[in-house]
Amino acid sequence: MKKFTSLVFISAFISMAAYAQVSNTDAKIKSSNAITVGVRESSAPLSYAIGSSEYAGYHVELCAKVLKRLYPNAKITYMTVTPQNRIPLLQNGTIDIECGSTSNTTSRKEQVDFAVTTYVTEARYAVKKSSGINSTDDVIKKKIVTTVGTTPVQHLRRLEQAKGVKLDVVYAKDHSEAFLLVESDRADAFAMDDNILAGNIAASKNPNAYKIVGDPLSVEAIGIMLRKDDPIFKAGVDSQVKSMMKSGELKTLYEKWFLAPIPPKNSVIGIPMGATLIELIKNPSDAPAEVLVIK
Repeated sequence: MKKFTSLVFISAFISMAAYAQVSNTDAKIKSSNAITVGVRESSAPLSYAIGSSEYAGYHVELCAKVLKRLYPNAKITYMTVTPQNRIPLLQNGTIDIECGSTSNTTSRKEQVDFAVTTYVTEARYAVKKSSGINSTDDVIKKKIVTTVGTTPVQHLRRLEQAKGVKLDVVYAKDHSEAFLLVESDRADAFAMDDNILAGNIAASKNPNAYKIVGDPLSVEAIGIMLRKDDPIFKAGVDSQVKSMMKSGELKTLYEKWFLAPIPPKNSVIGIPMGATLIELIKNPSDAPAEVLVIK
């Protein structure tokens, strides 16, 4: 009985120690001299893959700058995450920070935390110009695709209730698959954040064949995702981001990825910085979208 009790105690102690390590990212990075960054494959221009092992984008570069300033000697490794696994991989310590395209919402903040908001997006629809689709009322009569595990899933359900219709919605495993369904005429409209829609259009075989339409499904705050209850690491990340906001470096970074040619096709996303993000650069906030006053 004593042996069993001891084993239980040891097991509990090990579990507690592991949790303590994961919940203190700053100590974990300083101890290992390594950082694993979660990134996305097809969330241009925020976070996307170039080739088989290189990642680029506004949030990828922003995170790299922040982390190199906080931990100049640490090795940065990138790991692809999806909408389905990004939160569990952050929680269990597989990744240390997520530099993708995750919306800061009240429900997500129960599980994770976010740095101050660095992008504000509208969720709308990408369609072919030849489709004859020009408005939300046109979209709701067609087949809509969105990416599983993303906020537009819930917003499409609310749209159903608001319009009093049953939408024909299919779900893709990632953004590139969702766009491919529209490209191959297996869906008529891709519902997603405008920056992701614009990024997929710009990277497509024929960018001039597509347009973004409809009233916004939502307006959302997007930021770098961090582990919950990890105050030292969050304070460090926030401090660096705020410093870049104050100096004008973040604005320059935004213009590089949204208003200038980007790899791999030197296409231009063409989304100027909105009034809300301009205000958030002056007065940084990590408030979720539901609380944040969107202009």
